Amino acid sequence: MAGTMSFDALKQKVSSGEIDTVLVCLVDMQGRLMGKRFHAQNFVDSAYKETHCCNYLLATDLEMATPSGYASTSWESGYGDYVMQPDLETIRPMPWLEGTAMVLCDVLDHNTHKEVPHSPRAILKKQVARLAELGFEAKAATELEFFLFEKSFEEIRKSGFRDLEPISGYNEDYNIMQTTREEVVMRPLRNHLYNAGIPIENSKGEAEAGQEELNIRYSDAMDCAEFHTIAKHATKEIAWQQGHAASFLPKWHHERVGSSSHVHMSLWTKDGEAVFFDKDGDHTMSQTMRHYVAGMLKYAPDMTYFLAPYINSYKRFSAGTFAPTKIIWSIDNRTAGFRLCGVGSKAVRIECRIGGSDINPYLAIAAIIAAGIKGLEDKLELAPPSKGDIYKDNKAKTLPTSLRDSAETLRSSKMLREAMGDDVVDHYVRAATWEQEEFDRVVTDYEIARGFERA
Repeated sequence: MAGTMSFDALKQKVSSGEIDTVLVCLVDMQGRLMGKRFHAQNFVDSAYKETHCCNYLLATDLEMATPSGYASTSWESGYGDYVMQPDLETIRPMPWLEGTAMVLCDVLDHNTHKEVPHSPRAILKKQVARLAELGFEAKAATELEFFLFEKSFEEIRKSGFRDLEPISGYNEDYNIMQTTREEVVMRPLRNHLYNAGIPIENSKGEAEAGQEELNIRYSDAMDCAEFHTIAKHATKEIAWQQGHAASFLPKWHHERVGSSSHVHMSLWTKDGEAVFFDKDGDHTMSQTMRHYVAGMLKYAPDMTYFLAPYINSYKRFSAGTFAPTKIIWSIDNRTAGFRLCGVGSKAVRIECRIGGSDINPYLAIAAIIAAGIKGLEDKLELAPPSKGDIYKDNKAKTLPTSLRDSAETLRSSKMLREAMGDDVVDHYVRAATWEQEEFDRVVTDYEIARGFERA
């Protein structure tokens, strides 16, 4: 994994007083950074070996509730500890926080010191290792879309999340004039992330008022997930520092376009050979690529939960919004669930357009790899590409339309159970059903407004 600072370099910066705080973080089920702020001297003296956390951190929800039904931990078992073991190859500065560095941790069982199998980093590591056994490495890039709002997180929260106003007043897709006004957030975001070792390419206005997109250079799968996670965290912190709020909610208003996180992927050999490229193949796609993409298509319903993990995630799937509704592939066509990009070059790749801005990138990339591997193993045949407006293709299979549907599809997925393990699948099925249960018991503003008088 691509940190930018060796442990020895960190010790030198601590000794000189340049760094006084080390964030020791794990990635939770929701893709957030959780952990502790260590006095830097304590970290380099001893905590670099390990620290501990409550094992509920990988069995909770966005609200940090403690749902029942998880096999890994519970009130009955007493909520014990996990070991957080710093991966010293992931040390990097956090330039937007004074005197601060961070390190990511592997999460280990307290008794066995083996990786906890349902931790996001462990899930992705397993799929990367399966690819390596086949002689391949996955390279990936994610697009981070989000909205900036006029007011701060605190102001919006105190208002009950009502009367939200985006930072701009009109669609700013590629609009330089409007994005100039937003440089108070976006310029430090790009520069701080670059100085943290995240290979930022660019930012741009997206297809809605106040909507932004941040692009990070292609990298290997583990680094891609790491870059995405840190960039998302930084976006919120830097927006907060500037008195604004940034939201990765996929659909914050039913009349506004949603936010996605498209995942681009290709396979390479360890020697740097582009496995997906065949100059003589149809659309310069190799047979390996065709099998891999066929697996992604066949198992798109199985992996949808990992691309759309919440109730709100499914509000984004709507015709005419550039969000997909059909399980189909096409060539450079943004109405399809899967888009072939880079035809004619070694950069030929497949873009999965299903994922929303709320993905956990470790889980999303792991699920995509698992589906692709199954396509390779079974030598699945890829149907011809579709053309035109895919939204109008009534013959194409549709994506699951709700979290309830995705949870049941995940529960019955033989492919993901074989790839990830029964315990892992059952763990995330429980995460999905808990989200559904929590939503089902809430009376919404929509119901009250619609039926208070007229029902």
